[in-house]
Amino acid sequence: MGRVVSVSDSVLIARSPLELYGMVGDVTRMGEWSPENRGAVVSGSHGALTAGDVFDGANTRGRVSWSTRCTVTTAEPGHEFAFRVHAIGGTHRKVPGRIATWRYTCQERDGGPRGTEPWTEDRPWPAAGARICALAVTGGTSFAAFQRRNIRRTLRTLKAVAEGGEAR
Repeated sequence: MGRVVSVSDSVLIARSPLELYGMVGDVTRMGEWSPENRGAVVSGSHGALTAGDVFDGANTRGRVSWSTRCTVTTAEPGHEFAFRVHAIGGTHRKVPGRIATWRYTCQERDGGPRGTEPWTEDRPWPAAGARICALAVTGGTSFAAFQRRNIRRTLRTLKAVAEGGEAR
């Protein structure tokens, strides 16, 4: 089996697609439901993000913290919010490179409003190099398997918060 570079999951959430979009499109709130992200700082923008806007995400996994530089690629209220991670590192210095693309779609589907979160690995690494790096940084699994679990946790928490529950 080849290297898996894209995973996705979805969940029914009792909120309108526009309300869900308002939540996931506010990257400063992402830490409320993501197991790794702790929020973001938006560069030079106040209000709703649009395609081309840049933000820095703060992330933590165990005792390790890092920052990412991201650019919004899609901002369609009530439908889809997406961003590309294109640099990683510390607070003040980041190494540029293709890392990942995250998308959040909010749609009315059979059974009600559905929030979907796809992740795509953008690293242009050969499979063996990606496998070695993934084992080291994820605690012994592939990037896809690791993100699949994170996506499931994110969507469960997003649903709880959106439906009036508490964040973690």
